[in-house]
Amino acid sequence: MRPKRLDSRSGCAVEVTLSVIGGLWKPVILFHLMHEKKRFMELTRLLPNTTQRMLTLQLRELEADGIVARHVYPQVPPKVEYELTPFGATLAPVLISLREWGESYQARRTNDVAPDAAEAKTAGTRRRRTDATGQAA
Repeated sequence: MRPKRLDSRSGCAVEVTLSVIGGLWKPVILFHLMHEKKRFMELTRLLPNTTQRMLTLQLRELEADGIVARHVYPQVPPKVEYELTPFGATLAPVLISLREWGESYQARRTNDVAPDAAEAKTAGTRRRRTDATGQAA
């Protein structure tokens, strides 16, 4: 474990949890490893918006924190697989809850955006000026 990141001055357990699994890619990596082990290139294909360097750094941090296990097979070409440790598997309910919340948020945003888009179209139209008698100016 890396004491520098886990040194929480407030003593808040949520802060500690987020220091371990927080970030843009770690929860997604953990979600993909939840059901089966994956090779490095499989993960890069599943996360096309990340660089290999960033994926490597995130996997190393998760490995250092005891969440992910890395298995290196002595063969050519090298084969490396990643899987959740038993301790890392305890994050499954948290990850599933995050997914469910994200799905409901997306649905809500989709429903909220549709009426706003219609209002924006009408708000952008110009009204004709009228004088005091109601006649177009």
